[in-house]
Amino acid sequence: MTLLLAGDIGGTKTILRLVKISDSSELKTIFEETYHSGDFLDLVPMVQQFLVKANSPTPEKACFAIAGPVVNNTAKLTNLAWFLDTERLAQELGIPLISLINDFAAVGYGIFGLTKQDILTLQVGKTKPEAPIAVIGAGTGLGQGFLIKQGNHYQVFPSEGGHADFAPRNELEFQLLKYLLDKHDIQRVSVERVVSGQGIVAIYQFLRDRKQATESPEIAQIVRTWEQQAGQAEKSVDPGAAIGKAAVLKCDRLSEQTLQLFIDAYGAEAGNLALKLLPYGGLYIAGGIAPKILPLIENSNFLLNFSQKGRMRPLLEEIPVHIILNQQVGLIGAALCAARL
Repeated sequence: MTLLLAGDIGGTKTILRLVKISDSSELKTIFEETYHSGDFLDLVPMVQQFLVKANSPTPEKACFAIAGPVVNNTAKLTNLAWFLDTERLAQELGIPLISLINDFAAVGYGIFGLTKQDILTLQVGKTKPEAPIAVIGAGTGLGQGFLIKQGNHYQVFPSEGGHADFAPRNELEFQLLKYLLDKHDIQRVSVERVVSGQGIVAIYQFLRDRKQATESPEIAQIVRTWEQQAGQAEKSVDPGAAIGKAAVLKCDRLSEQTLQLFIDAYGAEAGNLALKLLPYGGLYIAGGIAPKILPLIENSNFLLNFSQKGRMRPLLEEIPVHIILNQQVGLIGAALCAARL
């Protein structure tokens, strides 16, 4: 069995997992620990502390999923003053083979380590084994990527599709677009400004300011606190999560309307990605938001907005659409990527 180290490195927290992989490619977790990233000046002392606590020999291979772009085997984290270089990491940690990959690329690899219980199928479609696979995931931002089969394996390609233009499709969405342009004094609005955690808050503010429905005191206070903390690195509240929870519980009409508009836009953007790739291998919805609002997605117009593309509708109705329920898919992907080194 081969000993692997997998890591999911974010600006706020880092999860490290020690894994053994058998000859049959079965992964077995040996030890796992979560750290506050800001407590360390670099990844090296964190990993060293982790291996001591795990009482483990040095792993043979390692892969770290990074919340940010990876260029020429180096990465600078978006919200953390770390600069990572595979050559330096290998030398200082004594691990012969190390890879850095984008965190959303890790999600792509992780698909192949999921079980049936980790996935909810929204649309069965007609799977074509040789076709591309697409991944889209709303969380802090909006990640997008795709996988292409090459021989017996898939190669994962990250993308910056979340920064493409937001495309309104009806009067309300056109008004949302104008609201965001004016509010932020910007020349364009990316789809990530709408389909993400920050997008949920932006939609809520838009509907609130249009007096679409009366605010509840509880949600109003959370949103106001968040607005007052604008510009701070860490905020004491998470209005997106609060709005989503209130919508699921159906205890706040404005939150329900917010999530309805959010889910419509999410489905439409997933359909845009599907049009560009025709991923008959499956389109997977990742990210932290979808599992938390699962009842709303299942009972919404998500699939209608996904497939409502004029003459292309029959094509999109044949694409399998799945929601990833396992929030550690990126960590699974990092382990699988390490195994392939």
